[in-house]
Amino acid sequence: MTALLPNPAPVDAGRRVFAPQSRVFSRRIGVRATVVTLAALLTAGAVGVFALTLGDAPFSPAEVVMTLLGLGEPRGELVIIEWRLPRVLAALVFGLALGVGGAIFQSLTRNPLGSPDVIGFDAGAYTGALIVITTMGVSTVSTAMAALAGGAGTALLVYLLAFRRGFTGFRLIIVGIGVASMLASVNTWIILNADLRIAMLASAWGAGSLNLITAEQVGVATCVIVPIAVSVAVLADRMHLLELGDDTASALGVRTGGTRLALIVLGVGLTASVTAMAGPIAFISLAAPQIARRLTGSAGVTLAASAAVGALLLVSSDVLAQRLFAPTQIPVGIVTVCLGGVYLVWLLIQEARRR
Repeated sequence: MTALLPNPAPVDAGRRVFAPQSRVFSRRIGVRATVVTLAALLTAGAVGVFALTLGDAPFSPAEVVMTLLGLGEPRGELVIIEWRLPRVLAALVFGLALGVGGAIFQSLTRNPLGSPDVIGFDAGAYTGALIVITTMGVSTVSTAMAALAGGAGTALLVYLLAFRRGFTGFRLIIVGIGVASMLASVNTWIILNADLRIAMLASAWGAGSLNLITAEQVGVATCVIVPIAVSVAVLADRMHLLELGDDTASALGVRTGGTRLALIVLGVGLTASVTAMAGPIAFISLAAPQIARRLTGSAGVTLAASAAVGALLLVSSDVLAQRLFAPTQIPVGIVTVCLGGVYLVWLLIQEARRR
């Protein structure tokens, strides 16, 4: 299945970066990507404002905007600022992180299936969290640290198993899928052997949810995600050079091994940070970079557009999670899995037709 989905980025990316047909062509692509990124961010913000109007205590969009500007009533400040805003901010920030994380791995593997949830890093983070939840009980700090450790450990294992006389994206995906399947079995075994109450809590966390997110958690996650995202932006040019192949990138002065390892660490840091706070939220990393690539018309993935589309996808999915079965709120991970499954089927059909 993976072999059917090559990423055509290297050829076109090289033409765009090193031998553009004209200045007009290069500028046109840049303008389109910028417009798509800004449009996605504005739409995500509008959806976020809309989400703040919903609930048992409804508000108009004007009331929400006035409250956000500090001109609202005390009732609005309590409901909108303290109760609802952290969830919306979490959806925006976490979606951004997942979009960038997915773009990194799809660029490195040169394959649209090369996302952290497919490769198995989310499963590893879930394993780490499960071990702590079932042995030490539920604790935000310990669960977050265990999820980060599990994701990082899984990434290291997959990288070592996939690195054999060099690095290939295809081998990384195949090894990652195998490790993810193994970890999924381990996770099921841990839940089946846990106390019923603990097993239910662990299963709920594993669905990926923003229902109980707090302002403190959003602040901590943002303090981790923003520096990582800035570091990724610094390495963006070298990341795109790696799409041309190791030999070409080395000839252009890129230290391929160190750059690739740094990008993997940063990508895992982004996705594991989200998993640590909200549980594994699937398919945003898979879908956002490819949707952004099609909207921008670029040959390869674009970090800024992927981040904006990721934020839009997650905040929209969370609105659906809140309102589909209101007043009951379902985990946002259930919505993203459903939407992502439809997207994956469409992607496979499109690539099959292309061939």
